[in-house]
Amino acid sequence: MHIGYDAKRLFNNFTGLGNYSRTLIDMLTTRFPDNTYLLYTPKISDANVVKPYRHKEHCSTRMPEGLVRGSLWRGYGLAKELKKDQADLYHGLSHELPMGLGAARIPAVVTMHDVAWRTFPAMYHRWDRAIYDFKARHACREAQRIVAISEATKRDVCKFYNVKEEKVEVIYQPAQQLFYAELNKELAHRKLKQYLPQLPTDYLLYVGSVNRRKNLMGIVRALEAIPAGEQLPLVVVGNGREYLEEVHSYVCRYKLSPQFFLFTDIYDNRLLRYLYECATAFVYPSFSEGFGLPVVEAQLSGTPVVTSNVSCLPEAGGPHSLLVNPNDPESIAHAIRTLLADDEARQQRGRNSRQWALETFAPTRLAEQMMQMYRGVVGEE
Repeated sequence: MHIGYDAKRLFNNFTGLGNYSRTLIDMLTTRFPDNTYLLYTPKISDANVVKPYRHKEHCSTRMPEGLVRGSLWRGYGLAKELKKDQADLYHGLSHELPMGLGAARIPAVVTMHDVAWRTFPAMYHRWDRAIYDFKARHACREAQRIVAISEATKRDVCKFYNVKEEKVEVIYQPAQQLFYAELNKELAHRKLKQYLPQLPTDYLLYVGSVNRRKNLMGIVRALEAIPAGEQLPLVVVGNGREYLEEVHSYVCRYKLSPQFFLFTDIYDNRLLRYLYECATAFVYPSFSEGFGLPVVEAQLSGTPVVTSNVSCLPEAGGPHSLLVNPNDPESIAHAIRTLLADDEARQQRGRNSRQWALETFAPTRLAEQMMQMYRGVVGEE
């Protein structure tokens, strides 16, 4: 098959949506090398993380060549390009599809990661909400199949866009390949001492964007509720704006700075894996997620997890994570104290979590699910 993809975020986004695009292409080209994967993007970043995809085996990158460029090309010019390239199928990787696919008789799949502009509208400007809503509604209507990255996202898509359940298939997001490698804590500690010498030996870890929905303040307030003799430092890997400033001001006001380590510029995924692997526990009490990939990455790294009992996080956390009420710092504190109280039980929980995640989020199995769905869509035409 010749399969077309919206690769804008693959080449230009370095967090969630970009990671999803890159890991999907990685697992499909590895498991199904006989297909041709057409990557359509209006531009390509110079970042190191995307360089392997410029000339990736089994892939062919397409960029605008005429007068129509940028978002106009991506929204209105792709159907013509796909027709010219004889694409059998088009997959929109982030909530949207270009116009004209139906007229060009090109079947389409779209991935819906979440509908946060509907579930957390206060986080979005009203014009942004209107644009996201228009694009999502069009995509859900025009796609032959919708991929939801969790059961929670499937429920939201069906609810807000009046989609029949049978049109939506849940296919989980894999982590990057390095998270499936064998653990080597001795090496991880050595690398962290080399590259992050200021890092404490024992620490709690948070990884992700720093915004109100992710609830970093909930972790900080939970740590306040833990007796001083039981506390561990909190290491935060992520970036943000106003909310990060709010958290930082709170940390300074209540003299928590010695227990708070912030890294905003860690782009090396190997270093990130070492941080996960050496953490005493991973804490992620988000209010809402589409999938919760950091929870999966932590478990694949053998680190026990404290996460929320809402949204998709019980799915991502599985049977071995401790689930908490994200609105209640005492609940978060109790779960952290439970993990810290028994070293042997905590380590066993980490081992169990890794085994469960290796089986549940195995890239080969997820690639086969996706390809089976592609073949079904093409076969319907």
